[in-house]
Amino acid sequence: MTSAPREAESRIGPVGALLCRLVFVAICLPGPVLLAADVTGDLAVSTGERWGTVAGGVFTTIVGVGFGVFGWRVVDRSRRDARQLDATGVAATAEVLTVAHHLGGEDPGLALRLRISGPGFAPFEAHTVRPVDPGLVPGRQLTAVVDPASRLYRVQ
Repeated sequence: MTSAPREAESRIGPVGALLCRLVFVAICLPGPVLLAADVTGDLAVSTGERWGTVAGGVFTTIVGVGFGVFGWRVVDRSRRDARQLDATGVAATAEVLTVAHHLGGEDPGLALRLRISGPGFAPFEAHTVRPVDPGLVPGRQLTAVVDPASRLYRVQ
């Protein structure tokens, strides 16, 4: 049974990965620090205000740690995808089948439907979003790298 095709996460280099991880650790820290200062009694507040700061510390901890762990995992997945494609990827061709406008997020782009083919695997169709480029028209050939076993791909 073959797996569904999956586009590789954006490539992040070692320095970028280190900086991203430092930012995600920094995002995780304020909640536990606020919570620890509150629990140890280092803040000069009344009992009624203390419950508010405890609730704020708990909320900040949950949100900050959740976001930090999510970001850390995205960086790990990006690095893992890059290593997998470097180790087992084969050169392939991605033919643009259809082009449509994509309005997701702040940056408009083009939603592409591709047919990816190459040696060592059966051709398959995949979807990707790219920045607006007038050269992206149906029939255009793009270079790609595909891991034949998992059908992980990256369009260049």
